[in-house]
Amino acid sequence: YHDSKQKGRSVGAFVASMNKNLTRYYSRCCFQHQHQELLDGLRVCATGALKEYHRVNGALPERIIIYRDGVGDGQLGQVVEHEIPQLLKCFSTMGQNYSPKTSVIVVKKRINSRFFAAGARGLANPSPGTVVDSEVTKPEWFDFFVVSQSVRQGTVSPTHYNVVWDSNALGPDKMQRLTYKMTHLYYNWPGTIRVPAPCQYAHK
Repeated sequence: YHDSKQKGRSVGAFVASMNKNLTRYYSRCCFQHQHQELLDGLRVCATGALKEYHRVNGALPERIIIYRDGVGDGQLGQVVEHEIPQLLKCFSTMGQNYSPKTSVIVVKKRINSRFFAAGARGLANPSPGTVVDSEVTKPEWFDFFVVSQSVRQGTVSPTHYNVVWDSNALGPDKMQRLTYKMTHLYYNWPGTIRVPAPCQYAHK
């Protein structure tokens, strides 16, 4: 988040679910340099979340799935080279043998792509839950688009997801299904939203 009133101030927000129903969250913020998107404090935030998870549940999570919002295509390599090593170091501090299966998915909302469904009345917005993972995606990436929300007016905007790390080996179908289901879990809105709920909680 970049504060428009205080141009030199940038804040990174981090939230993590603490229970299997995804109703309880740990949250933390860290200050960053101006216009900085890469999260230098990720290791500190993740360590705090893991300690809290252990306190609440009596054990550490075996699988971790991270939705990373706020970075563009040009920074994907930096996320892999800079942020993921921070995570791996964080895991090692929790115990010598602790190595959870981890997936990191970059979430991109500021895109120009639009999709339409052809019907009897012509072109219309795709139904919520529509996934596009071929033709307009890049063969060298594990990426896909999801139309998760409905709109009453205008053209619906899809969200682009890029899986940059996946030791969970969930595969496209499970990853896409999970991502869409996560858009149902924002409790301030009765329907689906454009991004997975943790991203929206972090923005709030």
